[in-house]
Amino acid sequence: MNAYVGTPTSRVDGRAKVTGAAKYAGEFATDGLLHGFVVEATIPRGRIARLDTSEALKVKRVVDVLTHAHRPPLADKDEAWKDEVAPEKGSPFRPLYDDRIKFNGQPIALVVAEDWETAKFAATRVHVEYEQEPFATDLESERGKAAKVDQPHKPRGDATTALARAAVRHEADYVIPSEHHNPMELYATTAVWDGGGRLTVYDKTQGVQNVQKFLCSVFGKKPDDIRVISPYVGGAFGSGLRPQHQVVLATLAALALKRSVRVVLTRQQMYGLGFRPMTIERVALGAKPDGTLDAVTHEAIAVTSRYEDFSRNDTGWAEQLYKSPNSHHSHKLVGLDVATPCDMRAPGAATGVCALECAMDELAVALKLDPIELRLRCYSDRDQTGDLPYTSKQLRECYARGAEAFGWSRRNPALRSMRDGKELVGWGMATGVWEALQMPVAVRIVLTANGHAEVSCAASDIGTGTYTIVAQVAADALGLPIENISVKLADSTLPQAPVEGGSWMAASSAHAVLGAAEEIRRELARYAKAMPASPLAGVDAPDIILLEGTVAKAADRSRAVSIADAMRHGQVERIEKEKLNEFAEDKSHARNTHSAVFAEVKVDEELGVIRVTRVVSAIAAGRILNTKTGRSQIMGGVVWGIGMALHEETLMDHRFGRIMNANIAEYHIPVNADVHDIDVIFVDEPDDHINRLGVKGLGEIGIVGVPAAIANAVYHATGKRIRRFPITLDKLLD
Repeated sequence: MNAYVGTPTSRVDGRAKVTGAAKYAGEFATDGLLHGFVVEATIPRGRIARLDTSEALKVKRVVDVLTHAHRPPLADKDEAWKDEVAPEKGSPFRPLYDDRIKFNGQPIALVVAEDWETAKFAATRVHVEYEQEPFATDLESERGKAAKVDQPHKPRGDATTALARAAVRHEADYVIPSEHHNPMELYATTAVWDGGGRLTVYDKTQGVQNVQKFLCSVFGKKPDDIRVISPYVGGAFGSGLRPQHQVVLATLAALALKRSVRVVLTRQQMYGLGFRPMTIERVALGAKPDGTLDAVTHEAIAVTSRYEDFSRNDTGWAEQLYKSPNSHHSHKLVGLDVATPCDMRAPGAATGVCALECAMDELAVALKLDPIELRLRCYSDRDQTGDLPYTSKQLRECYARGAEAFGWSRRNPALRSMRDGKELVGWGMATGVWEALQMPVAVRIVLTANGHAEVSCAASDIGTGTYTIVAQVAADALGLPIENISVKLADSTLPQAPVEGGSWMAASSAHAVLGAAEEIRRELARYAKAMPASPLAGVDAPDIILLEGTVAKAADRSRAVSIADAMRHGQVERIEKEKLNEFAEDKSHARNTHSAVFAEVKVDEELGVIRVTRVVSAIAAGRILNTKTGRSQIMGGVVWGIGMALHEETLMDHRFGRIMNANIAEYHIPVNADVHDIDVIFVDEPDDHINRLGVKGLGEIGIVGVPAAIANAVYHATGKRIRRFPITLDKLLD
């Protein structure tokens, strides 16, 4: 039987998804289901002076309209509304709590009807009058009001003086706009009334136990009163880390009406949820004539809401990539009348590394150095924040492998020197870096005598392949075909798991599976050794493995008994083991994934139209558990990076504090015609320090560095340095 870990294994949930058997949060049917439609605020700040629902209630088949003045009780303390990933500072948003308006698009009423179309129509009959207050939604006009937040990176040396004395200096602002999540699956919740005040809640979320605890806290319920299930998620990448307001509204309505209620947000309404915050990144680099760095400073000014302080690490990544005796990093926030931002793939790194890598390219131009050569001269083998070695870092190999595959040696460094007919050709590159995180996860395995194992855990699969990874690891650890493994995920009643994010779930869940499988192996070994005339008699338990449905001696696999016979002797039909895997805190090493990204663009010289024709991404991320789904992860990240570079931008009309392109017709994202050749290279990176399997995670690293590589390629092609993203043709033709 083949080993599964490290092989290109197809998704075990693939058939369910392509046949429609997989059900999502808005698809679970139940008798007597009601439908809710959200009424949103049309001002960015103020209060509701009058809210008249009488006309909506007259519509046939409307059951009720919930408002802040007409609803069941909600918790009134901030702590009750803080989920496990909520910002430490601030007061979380509470839908339908009071008459205050905090942002345009805020839910202010929920119309509940017998069908969705009726609820949507009746929502237009809700009459609202406001008392509007002065508001601000423009980061750049409010930049002077930025307040500093604590960051983990302490200053080293005297960066200000070193910059002033540096032989070569570069300093610039890079502006990354707000970007909104547009997952395929709309945000939805189906709250099923189970009677007696109990609910089963099907929710689009990245953490069922986080949502379950949150709902119990908000509604004053016992843990057994609310069960949260999310078997499949049609894309999330940070937008589902926190409970979104539709789950509160559906639960509120179900409890108020003692009926099952479904709330599905429209695409436009989803722009009232979290987003990647707009940031202004100021990077300054000082270098010697040979290209080694004297100083690095990086300041980020980012958007947050007025009611919560949301921030991520934009500015410390140079500490992990480039040697410099002097550095200073700072992060500032500007509170605006918008919803609280949220995590979006590689939060902090996608934006901060973009600015850093554009700045490094500009420094390479000033020094007349090849961009790879500059990075190699500045290469750091240690994380300078704590002067720590890495568990592993094969970034040099990423540069070498990526450059070879891309053909970088054929690059003419002169601007506008490479052509393909009427198009200018540009080649650019950038570095990527992300954290290799690990979290406590528990797994339960039930092995039955017929050689089937069920693996269960509360972890979510947000489309990244957790079902498949868990099945692969379990199959190898239990010595069974992968077809004999079934996986149950994303049910709050299952063994504990954190929210799925940060690229930590593969490593975390895999080791929990190994732990539970090890307990099963020990029990089977005990049964097998005790059998009459056992071929394993006298064999030490650590020398016994599970292989091809047998309990066998590792060094002599002919000495084996079947799992079924061992369990029969032990007089058990099933073995059930649950294991919580925790990773010991170790501050002796830095843990990161790395990449080198190479991009080719072709730019129409007359029209300014940009095409990204080739991308090579060389990834060092420890052991790759599944090269097929792993490659898919990186390709998805590259496509998203193309969007960051050329397409994505949430446009706000600051006169009204209202998003103007709250749809996927005008909020541009890459489509098939925008995506050409993407080559993914996994660099071999053994790492026996980080964890038993040497796994680091892949979800985030794929996007990091991609926007900068494309921006640097555009500069090489055109000679125009665009520092305000996305890079659109009007900026090139200006």
